[in-house]
Amino acid sequence: MIVNCGLAQELARVVPPDRVAWTPEELLVYAYDGTWLDSPPSAVVSPRSTGEVAAVLHLAERLSTPVIPRGAGSGLAGGSVPEGGGIVLNLTLLDRILEIDVDSRVAVVEPGVVNARLQAEVEAKDLFFPPDPASLRQSTIGGNVATAASGPRCLKYGGTREYVLGLEVVLPSGEVLRLGGRSPRSGLDASLLHLFVGSEGTLGIITEVTLRLIRKPPARGTVMASFPKLADASQTVTAILGSGVVPLALEIMDNTTLRCVEQHLHAGLPLDVEAILLVDVDGEAQEVELQGATVARLCQDGGAAQVQQATTEAESDRLWQARRSTSSSFGRLRPNKLGEDISVPRSAIPETVRRIQEIAARHGLLIPLFGHIGDGNLHPNILCDLRDREEMSRVVRAAEDIFAVALAQGGTLSGEHGIGLLKRAFLPTALDPAALDLMRQLRRALDPRGVLNPGKVFQAL
Repeated sequence: MIVNCGLAQELARVVPPDRVAWTPEELLVYAYDGTWLDSPPSAVVSPRSTGEVAAVLHLAERLSTPVIPRGAGSGLAGGSVPEGGGIVLNLTLLDRILEIDVDSRVAVVEPGVVNARLQAEVEAKDLFFPPDPASLRQSTIGGNVATAASGPRCLKYGGTREYVLGLEVVLPSGEVLRLGGRSPRSGLDASLLHLFVGSEGTLGIITEVTLRLIRKPPARGTVMASFPKLADASQTVTAILGSGVVPLALEIMDNTTLRCVEQHLHAGLPLDVEAILLVDVDGEAQEVELQGATVARLCQDGGAAQVQQATTEAESDRLWQARRSTSSSFGRLRPNKLGEDISVPRSAIPETVRRIQEIAARHGLLIPLFGHIGDGNLHPNILCDLRDREEMSRVVRAAEDIFAVALAQGGTLSGEHGIGLLKRAFLPTALDPAALDLMRQLRRALDPRGVLNPGKVFQAL
């Protein structure tokens, strides 16, 4: 590892020295994210204001030094890994909730605010911020916006993109740009605003976010149904969505996932079924009761072997325990995993799952699968051991095969994790060449020197 003391000294002129890190031990902490990728930065700087972010970018542009924005480091595509070094811009100290306007149903926050903290704050005021990525207890709002994150509740309420009303962004030149406002109808620059949502830190550094909030639903109910046949579970999803019920969340866990979770929890999960559906409904109490009964009936009519229904928050949380324990349960079987994130049409889910099972068998790998089946977002997790080079070569080939299956089924490479480093090589296959070229041109227009998060999304500019 090369420690760049000169760069650290330059950074200490624009940010207090105690917020500049450059020792090998400190740099290792910022070398990785939620993937297995790692590459140490040249220096780390932790700003506390938009002005300090702008000063760092001014310096980086002058020195032609890459800047890699980072929140909690929980990303699953390598988006915050400093490939080839550079300055990691640690945004976790920008963590103030600046305002919660109850009357206007708006929250103004800095990018380092953790999703779960914001949810707790607004729910205490009888408001609701729906986007709930699985990492909500660690991931930050800035990272959620940068990757256009979603979560189970996006089926009914939409993902992060639908809740961003305004942004403060520092451009690669150090210029501060304000977009949008506090009203859903203040978006004369809406197209420009949404250019930055999902841009993975390649177009600008988000330093403030204005978010739309909604009224907190007063009641919630949950149905868990076990299906001997995955095809029946998939067809039941179609029946539920066609019944007029709009679920808060509609999740699936396949048999491999159930076995992993049961070995971890010993919760009495059925292991003789191909899939479990987990369905949440919310709204007024009477509405929740009726919708829950409808979902339960449709599951029974659709071939479910067992249906459980919860009507209290505690009962719902108990049924969700298995879904929330997936990642930790995988760690008991294998030390590492590649958590993928494809999205396919709902009608293609049974065939997609079948092909992923074939891929697992062909490469001799364990690939549990779960996800947001209501909108076709599936998470095949390839379990592995990074120390086994031969196995890792099979993991890479299996991931390539999974991407090919998703695209062949009319799907996409990512539903919510982003492209980052892991999927950038597949963009030419997934996108129209003219669209890909236009995306590159837009990036060059905003960042002509390629300072911001280089190598992410595109292999080269």
